[in-house]
Amino acid sequence: MMILAGATLFAVIAVMACVTLIVGARRDRRFRRRVILARGETPFTETERRSQGAALPVRMVGAIGRGISRSGILPASTVAELQLSLTRAGLRDGSWLSVFIGAKIVLLIACPLAALLVTRELAMSSAIGRLAPFLAGIVGLLLPDKILSTVRTRYRNALEQGVPDALDLMVICTQAGLGLTATMHRVASEIGYAHPHVARELAETVSELQIAVDSAAALVALGTRTDLDGFKRVARTLVQSTQYGTPLAEALRSLAGEMRQEALTRYEEKAARLPVMLTIPMIIFILPCVFIIVGGPAVLQIGKAFHH
Repeated sequence: MMILAGATLFAVIAVMACVTLIVGARRDRRFRRRVILARGETPFTETERRSQGAALPVRMVGAIGRGISRSGILPASTVAELQLSLTRAGLRDGSWLSVFIGAKIVLLIACPLAALLVTRELAMSSAIGRLAPFLAGIVGLLLPDKILSTVRTRYRNALEQGVPDALDLMVICTQAGLGLTATMHRVASEIGYAHPHVARELAETVSELQIAVDSAAALVALGTRTDLDGFKRVARTLVQSTQYGTPLAEALRSLAGEMRQEALTRYEEKAARLPVMLTIPMIIFILPCVFIIVGGPAVLQIGKAFHH
């Protein structure tokens, strides 16, 4: 019983540490970015550094995941897919892969133990006692994937909101006579406070353009790394302008207008779905009240008549 209690406590601490690390990462990066901006430094070098002073449970979970990834138990293709998923969620630090794998293993073991302890303490039936650890193991195995999916969705939404603004700034820079690399570097430094994720992606692309022999490959990597249709279209536009010498400012202005129109169309579609979405709440909450108000007096009168 003491072993089960200890395992349950460890599982709770590990889950809380992982959730705190993932949810609080964005807030911590924003705080560090403000400090760096106040110093007058580039606000995107800090995002590439590994966070220091992580909680002990997180380091333990990361150590477990690091040992599993290095042991060769997981196929190289699986590790590559996990790393790509983390990259597309904005988690570029290599330690995130170890934390993710370690969290899945820890939760896979700890959640069934916790469920077994709960079923024994509550004296549940044997059928529920046998089924609960199995279901808890599935939940523990899928919980990190669900958290990662949520983080990735938020990251994609943040990128989608900032791409049109970045394109407008790129149009201004190109009309001022700046080249492609200088334009992206300038936009990354100017848009950092409003859209830090977009600025980070542009800063990484600038670094790749500075060291890559083929600029087209670095631009295509921007769309592949983010898996965002907007960045893929931006990359195709920049590649075509570089290869064929077409006016870059006009192409970017047209693309920015298209993206804003598409965003407006999505908002209009969501607004058009509101009446349909309000139908069920009206049926459940409003119509019964209307029926009570309209038919209530008549029912009371009929009841009094039958009573007399």
